[in-house]
Amino acid sequence: SAALQAYWYCETDEKHTRIWAAFFAVDPNEEIVEINVRQSVFYPSRPGIDYIQVTGFVMSQAATPQASPAAEPIGLLGAHRSQGWAIENNVFKQSKCAGVTLGCGDGSTASEAYVKTKTRASKAAWNKNPTGRHLVRNNEIYDCGQAGIIGGPGVLSCKIEHNDIHDIGTPKLFWNYENAGIRIHGAAEVEISGNHICRTGGGICLDWAAQGTRITKNILHDNQAQDLSLEANHGMVLIDNNLFFSPQPAQVRLSRGLAFVHNFIAWKTIVRKLWEAVDAEERETPFPQPYAAAPSDFRNTLCGDARFYNNIFLGTDLSPYDYSSLPVEMEGNVFLADAKPSARELHPILDPRYNSTLEITEKKREVYLSIYLEKMQPQEQPLKFITSQELGMGALPPLEEEGAHVFDLSAD
Repeated sequence: SAALQAYWYCETDEKHTRIWAAFFAVDPNEEIVEINVRQSVFYPSRPGIDYIQVTGFVMSQAATPQASPAAEPIGLLGAHRSQGWAIENNVFKQSKCAGVTLGCGDGSTASEAYVKTKTRASKAAWNKNPTGRHLVRNNEIYDCGQAGIIGGPGVLSCKIEHNDIHDIGTPKLFWNYENAGIRIHGAAEVEISGNHICRTGGGICLDWAAQGTRITKNILHDNQAQDLSLEANHGMVLIDNNLFFSPQPAQVRLSRGLAFVHNFIAWKTIVRKLWEAVDAEERETPFPQPYAAAPSDFRNTLCGDARFYNNIFLGTDLSPYDYSSLPVEMEGNVFLADAKPSARELHPILDPRYNSTLEITEKKREVYLSIYLEKMQPQEQPLKFITSQELGMGALPPLEEEGAHVFDLSAD
């Protein structure tokens, strides 16, 4: 609406504050004008307030401040470096920046962002006990200026599932890399599943040192920048059984240890700035040895060490992976219309004549997909049943996919 796109400006002196505001089609003499200065609605005053259940609330209208995850952006609700929260069946709306904040930041180094990763991660003592293990489920999050759910280091062993996240960052009051439906730095053993994410600035974004994380059974569409962004991650990250319908390019940059399995993907390309790795040495990520708490080493985040099995691509170009210096495994993928396989693809299934019509409609919180599927020419190609054993070990760190948990993806 026009009201959501209003801008304002103020000047202050010792006695007065003068505000100029643009209301566009809304008459401020007829409508209620609200000036909001509270930073949050539900936020602990100190860290370590553990095992809180937040259920059935409507939280809205807070002047949440803009900040990167390094500085702990404050949302309508935030766990503030605590553990074991259950955030279920709530509505979060009309936040200036963030809806829900997980994890923790370090205000003393906020201006340094993620440059000094070595010092910051070593001091953080990566341990599951102080922070994390949150459940964020069945919430509706919308009309937030920056992100629906955002988190920094400390988002450990969290589950984010069955949330409806929409209309995030659409007024474009802020432009930064934190604009997304779900935006997490340092996601460790996190599961993002069954969410509906649409009309956001960036869908799902995982940045910096994601490890043992799974993105599964989500539906994303009509997102502005991309459905998925993966940057500066060492993995392993499993992306399976998702519906990605936004046509904008996805971003996979300076990331290794990825597995795409059983997804329907309509992106124009799956990689953007993939090989422009001039800053790889500056984007080192810390990783622990298997099941250890503190980081044992730091490595740069080159691209590759990726796996693509049994996906359907509609108009997607995978050819940039032809030049990967790290191993890439691709097999059993279907390429429709002008989708282009990588030269590393084994047994691609191609149908360049394919012309599908795809329409997504929403009724309340339900999503309906209408798609016309033309009959494809029979092509006998071997397809693998995908298990954790088939995906194997990551190059860095030496973990199996999804944190070494055993799973079977033999069926969608």
